[in-house]
Parts: sequence; C-alpha cells; structure tokens
Amino acid sequence: MRQLEVGDKVYNVKQNGFGDFARYSFSEVIKLTKTLAILKNGVRLYNQPRPSYLIEEVGYCVSRKKGVHWHLVSLQAIRNAQIENEKIAAHDWFETKEFTLQEKQRIYKAFSRLEDFS
Repeated sequence: MRQLEVGDKVYNVKQNGFGDFARYSFSEVIKLTKTLAILKNGVRLYNQPRPSYLIEEVGYCVSRKKGVHWHLVSLQAIRNAQIENEKIAAHDWFETKEFTLQEKQRIYKAFSRLEDFS
C-alpha cells in the first residue's frame, strides 16, 4: 500500500441501491499537500491508503466522507466501466425509444429465431 503521487489515475464507483447500475468516475491526482491528494475533478482524498473491501483491497478516503473510497485504476476497472456504460446506454435507449408495430415485429422475429438455437 502506497501513498498517491501526482499523475496517478484513480476511480470511484457509485450505485444507488442494488438494482441500479454501477457508475464509474475517473480522475487524476494533480496536486499533493501534507495529508491530501487533490484530483483534477476537485475531489480531495486523504493520501493514506486504507483497506477497502467492496471494490478493491486498497482505497483512499474522500476528505470529510470517510465511507467513500477512490481506487487506483487498473485494466479490470476500465473494462468493468466499459461494460457498465454499455448497459446504461442500452437501457437509456430502450427507455426513450418508442417502437412502431413493425419494429416490435422485427425485434420479436429476431429474438424468436435466437430462442430456436438455445
């Protein structure tokens, strides 16, 4: 476990309840003080690594919100964020799209063909 340095890339994951999507935020350390690491997006982290068992093993607490942790970026975190963003985009598209009867029929036919293969 190491302290953050200028240039380190970090991320945070927020979720509103278990049914909500995981929403990833990424930022970069741009400045260090004696005890804090300031991120490009203005978030101030205590520059002291702490155990954080929910997402990663190590996290950095947000100043004045010790229950919120940011973590060093990894390839797995980037991939997880891409997967979640695809889910969110698909969900939002279906929420705003109003299908015509012809579109519904085409979707039904496409899915019924897929069910034949399973």
